[in-house]
Amino acid sequence: MPIVDTFSRRSFLAFLTATPLWATLPANKHISVGLELYSVRNDLKNDLTGTVRAVAKMGYECVEFYAPYYDWTLDYAKNVRKELDALGVRCYSTHNSAQSFTPDGIGKAIELNQALGSRYVVLAHPGEIKDIAGWNRIADMLNTANATLASHGLHAGYHNHDLEWKPVEGQKPIELLAANTDKSIMLQLDVGTCLETGNDPVAWIERNPGRIRSMHCKDWSPQKGYRVLFGEGIAPWKKLFAAAESTGGIEYYLIEQEGSDYSEMETAERCLSTYRKLHDSSHILS
Repeated sequence: MPIVDTFSRRSFLAFLTATPLWATLPANKHISVGLELYSVRNDLKNDLTGTVRAVAKMGYECVEFYAPYYDWTLDYAKNVRKELDALGVRCYSTHNSAQSFTPDGIGKAIELNQALGSRYVVLAHPGEIKDIAGWNRIADMLNTANATLASHGLHAGYHNHDLEWKPVEGQKPIELLAANTDKSIMLQLDVGTCLETGNDPVAWIERNPGRIRSMHCKDWSPQKGYRVLFGEGIAPWKKLFAAAESTGGIEYYLIEQEGSDYSEMETAERCLSTYRKLHDSSHILS
């Protein structure tokens, strides 16, 4: 089913220049904590409904579906939304391949994300990019897609991995993307990959006010890499929370785990418990 743009040019420009959601959040606003469902990918593959119910029972308030969701039918996405609504869980964003940002693929991404109630269609990985010209093409693709998404109540997002922090032709791709994409495009910070490459995630948030609207709370340590549990690596979580909530424009946090010494479900539960302790003790919402 094709997406029909019913916005006038004036309405579209007004939408793009409107005050972003993060800037309208009142002081002491509750910020949801969710789970990037890649963390429980094996359980999710076997039983989506049961997995989402278990995650909700733990106390997660939102979830992020990753790229395979794009293969769903619209009816299936609507049924998933009904389940989420019944559980009181939101889906604020999805992870996507580049297909969702192409003229041929963006229509389906819009339909599915609208059905799920999402705010952001996030590019999870740009593919193999060899030079600065390639990264400029990614920035252009995001801007073009964002214009279409915005006219349907959505925005584009970009999720970093380690490659964006590694200089190409003397420039960090992540800095190029931040400088050359529309400010309404979310920069979804993956904390672990930032740390692994020796970069400072707190400084990155402070340099990009209002654009870090969600954050993958993934820890990292030199000894265990990404298998370390949330709160047990080198991430300065209290400083990250403070920067995200005072400057970054954070709307929701997402815990992500690539693996650990525990089962996927136990890992998700342990990480949430630690998150609550660290976030509540930071006193930044008082």
